[in-house]
Amino acid sequence: MTEYLLSSPENPDYCRLSYLPEQQLTVSWHGQVTGPLAYEGAQAALDILRQHPCCCLLNDNTDLQGPWFDSLLWLAQRWAPAAAAAGVQYVAHVVRAGTLATTFLGAPTHHLFTQFEIQIFDLLTEANDWLASCRK
Repeated sequence: MTEYLLSSPENPDYCRLSYLPEQQLTVSWHGQVTGPLAYEGAQAALDILRQHPCCCLLNDNTDLQGPWFDSLLWLAQRWAPAAAAAGVQYVAHVVRAGTLATTFLGAPTHHLFTQFEIQIFDLLTEANDWLASCRK
């Protein structure tokens, strides 16, 4: 496994990117992540996926605090097509309980993301199990 850690003076270790060769990239967010930091982390994930293609991505927001990245349209229109072009076919998104993300994304499957299959989870173990089943 290869790990990359993104830090900033105001938020050390805000994003951990863990690449398991030929299996998945896991992006774990920690603390309060501002818009610029979120863009930086999303871009870092794309850079890794372009260098080391894999079909599965796990986005883990369980340790995120405060408001999250408010650019869902940017993710859908720019980031998702680039991730799909890099080989991503399945995305597991783990949210913090009680956030608006669970309400919005729990609705009929996210019509914004058509490039890959995306599932929303409350538990990290369930997300990993689903991605493992997708690789089979």
